[in-house]
Amino acid sequence: MLRMMSHYSPLPGDQAMDKGEILVGECDGNYLIKMAGDVRMTLCTSLNQYINTIFTKPDVRSVLVDLRDVEGLDSTTLGLLAKLALASKRIYDLVPMLFCTNESVLKTLEVMALDEYFEIVPFRDASETVLQALPCSPDEERARQDVLEAHKLLIEINPGCEAEFIDLIRYLEDKVLA
Repeated sequence: MLRMMSHYSPLPGDQAMDKGEILVGECDGNYLIKMAGDVRMTLCTSLNQYINTIFTKPDVRSVLVDLRDVEGLDSTTLGLLAKLALASKRIYDLVPMLFCTNESVLKTLEVMALDEYFEIVPFRDASETVLQALPCSPDEERARQDVLEAHKLLIEINPGCEAEFIDLIRYLEDKVLA
């Protein structure tokens, strides 16, 4: 089965970035998440649900994230990567592998301290794994909760980010708890 989530909402004049897409697959307890293009929060509810699904499985042997085709990641996506890394370590004592060759994305991962929670490798051939694209979820309330969780996790792994995200967190807490 192939599952895909895809969405693109370009800013005016933004023709350089490809639409975002996330593909997922599993083989014998090895989980792969492949992202491509400009991955934004519109895909994150489905991504969060998939991450939560992974951690209900008793047989997780490895978690792989392929960012080789990513042009950009927003902070919500970064927060969900933090969730993936923290839960992999906490639940399975695994350090997920992350494949990325984009220097800008690698720098972003470093600034957010995600390089301390992932084993980052320059290349991985994932062509033999059947991937399923995750759908874009229209559930706005769920999306707000996911964005809130993602940004709190970014602060958890890098407290230096708190000043950058605290206003968004407070705003979302008011909306989610309302």
